[in-house]
Amino acid sequence: MTIRTVLFDVDGTLVDSNYLHIDAWQRAFAELGVPVESWRIHRALGRDSGQLLRAVAGERDEEWDDRAWALHAKHLRELAPRLRAFDGAADLLRAVAGRGVRVVLATSAAEDELTMLRRAIGADDAVHASTSADDVDEAKPDPDILEVALRRADAPAAEALVVGDSVWDMTAAGRARIRSVGVLCGGVGAAELTDAGAREVFEGPTALLEALDRLL
Repeated sequence: MTIRTVLFDVDGTLVDSNYLHIDAWQRAFAELGVPVESWRIHRALGRDSGQLLRAVAGERDEEWDDRAWALHAKHLRELAPRLRAFDGAADLLRAVAGRGVRVVLATSAAEDELTMLRRAIGADDAVHASTSADDVDEAKPDPDILEVALRRADAPAAEALVVGDSVWDMTAAGRARIRSVGVLCGGVGAAELTDAGAREVFEGPTALLEALDRLL
């Protein structure tokens, strides 16, 4: 089946931001008196933020959650000057668009975070549409974000491909019945990505760019 739309995760897939998120979340939790090991945060990255909070800090009340989200956002803004697109990320998006394939950014990040990430990539000219956690009630691993992305691209799942760095991306793709490939640049191992449903795993955007002719 021909691929007519590629749905890209952003954090850890196109932008080297995962470890900045870990730093921001760790600072937020520390300020709230709940120290959390960084590896636990890394394991939860890419999930809906509410699910991430429950996974690493346990059940809390709504006020505590709101404070944690606000502190994370504050610390991430402070770290924003360190956001950097992975080598080949902008070239990859432009190469996909140049083949007549629609590029959609589909992220569990909030819209204000997505704005910072898009600025780091610098390839908005290649982006057909985007979705964020603000568009759905539950982000990944629920498939809702990907389904919104498909509607915005006017594309069927059978003609789409998901690119992501986390098991949550692969799980969401499977639930939406979309083929997926993984990248290692977010820090998750190849075996975990393939076990979660990735058809193939690549080192990062540059390796994906080199494989486009057979993927699309």
